[in-house]
Amino acid sequence: MVTTSEDVWVVGVTGASGVRYATRLLEVLPSLVKEVHVVFSDAALRVLNDEEGVAINPSSLSLEKLTGSAAKNVTFYNPRDIGARIASGSMLTTGMVVIPCSMATLGAIAHGIPSHLVHRAADVHMKEGRKLVLVPRETPLSPIHLENLLKLSRYGVKIVPAMPGFYHKPETVQDMVDQFVMKVLDSMGVPNSLGSRWKEPGEAE
Repeated sequence: MVTTSEDVWVVGVTGASGVRYATRLLEVLPSLVKEVHVVFSDAALRVLNDEEGVAINPSSLSLEKLTGSAAKNVTFYNPRDIGARIASGSMLTTGMVVIPCSMATLGAIAHGIPSHLVHRAADVHMKEGRKLVLVPRETPLSPIHLENLLKLSRYGVKIVPAMPGFYHKPETVQDMVDQFVMKVLDSMGVPNSLGSRWKEPGEAE
C-alpha cells in the first residue's frame, strides 16, 4: 500500500511560554486531519508543568493526559529519539507546526543545527520543501531574534507570532486561545471554525 502525505501533520512543542496553545491545537487537530505526530522537548515539558501543573515524562506522554480525550491517530515521540520516523524525509507529511517556538529552537532551525527531535523534524521539513509553521513567543525581541525570523520567512517558513487579537471581543482566556489557534490552523491550511471570523458591523452571523 502506498503511503501518502495527505493530512499528516507533525506538531513540535518547545520551551516557550504558551503551552496552552499547543494543548488546544492537539485537542482539535486529530478530528481535522488524518494523522498527528507529536514531540515535546524537555523544556516544553518543564513549561507544561510550570504553566498548567501537568507533570509528565516523555515516555508517558499521551493525548488523554494532555487534553482529557483520546484519539487513535495521534503518535508521540521522545525528543531524544533522533532515529524516529519524523526525523526522516522519507516519511511523507503535509507539514509541521512548532507551537510555541522558543528562540533557542528558532535559532537552531534558522542555522540548521538540530540538537533534539523537534529541531531535526523541522530541518527535514525545510529540506524537503514542505510546510513549516512557527509560532514564536518572546518579548522583547533582540536583533538576533528578528534576524532569524526574517531569515526563515525568506526561506518560505510561515511565521505566526503568538499575538492574540481582541476584535472578536473575547470574554475568557479560552476565547483568546481558540481565536489564536484558529489563526494557526488557517496558516497550516487546515479548514476549521474554531474562532470568530471578522464581520462588518451589522453583518449576520
